[in-house]
Amino acid sequence: MPPRIIFLADFDYFFAQCEELRNPAIKDKPIVVGVYSGRTEESGAVSTSNYIARGYGVKSGLPLFMAKRKLEGTDAVFFKVDHKYYSQISSNIMNIFRTYASALEQVSIDEAYLDVTAQVEANFEKASAYAQKIKAEVKAKVGISFTIGVGPNKLVAKIACDSQKPNGLTIIKPEDAKAFLAPLPVDRLLGVGKKTTVRMEQLGIKTIGALALYDSQRLIETFGRALGIYFHNAANAVDNVSVQEQGDAGSISKIGTLKQDTRDLEIILQKIDEFIEVIYDELTEKGYSFKTVSIYVVNVDLSSKTRSITLEQPAKAKDVILRNVRLLFERFLDESSLEVRRVGVRVAGFTKEGPKQKQLSSFF
Repeated sequence: MPPRIIFLADFDYFFAQCEELRNPAIKDKPIVVGVYSGRTEESGAVSTSNYIARGYGVKSGLPLFMAKRKLEGTDAVFFKVDHKYYSQISSNIMNIFRTYASALEQVSIDEAYLDVTAQVEANFEKASAYAQKIKAEVKAKVGISFTIGVGPNKLVAKIACDSQKPNGLTIIKPEDAKAFLAPLPVDRLLGVGKKTTVRMEQLGIKTIGALALYDSQRLIETFGRALGIYFHNAANAVDNVSVQEQGDAGSISKIGTLKQDTRDLEIILQKIDEFIEVIYDELTEKGYSFKTVSIYVVNVDLSSKTRSITLEQPAKAKDVILRNVRLLFERFLDESSLEVRRVGVRVAGFTKEGPKQKQLSSFF
């Protein structure tokens, strides 16, 4: 069976780059795009900064008053997040992507997976020129640059993308994937946050290569069956999850804004419980079983992320949704230090009937 060829496209310092596009005169200055709370002129947090500002230590999540302090004496420019404008630019790019891929999965406003296996005839040599063609068209038509990671699956493509920014292109062939991952710190894997990293270090696991060699049964005993299997497979560059369009007709979802920005899991789950009730009622009415449970998160800096679990067998029960949503949010909060503003839950992969959940086959 020929290998899949998956692209992960990540728009470079996207919000700040959009502001450069709107006003080219500021391109060589430190640029900071912030979310302002309105309490004072300086209260709020950095959403995005360009690489010039990052050179001064100004990164996402930094309080705005600290960002201004770090950039004191420079000709830095500050902007309030203009989500409508950024979303329009993102939509234009995603529409271009769709003409190049068999399947597109938009992960957030500035990130998307593309399955281009058929377009490049499963040939990694052709994938390089194809990626450059996409980058050139988007730059010419929209004016935005971005980084592409290329791999035999979503996991490898994501880590490849993160290895060379901005405006990079990194290609990892199937035969090179394990060697590429091996020397990297274990927290480069999605799902390995601060707490999990500490636990793995206690087991003597510091790199992905060490995780790949670690006894899989002991991983299951330590982290549970779902995560134990996922960690073992991920460290060995195994990921069979397909690229799927989000929000398709074969899904039911609910999204809403929290009463307050928070990292409190119980507050988040109170809101999510309301959504699950509505979703479960619709599932029951339609007689659907489901295989995928996802969460959607918008942070205080307006960055958005999704996390999903795919079940080995279709499930019907409400507690399956509740249990997996809790797991996803626990892992997300372990990975992220930002407070959460909006949350959502989604179920997909419908069948009319199916047995209850037994195990999890993947964690994303």
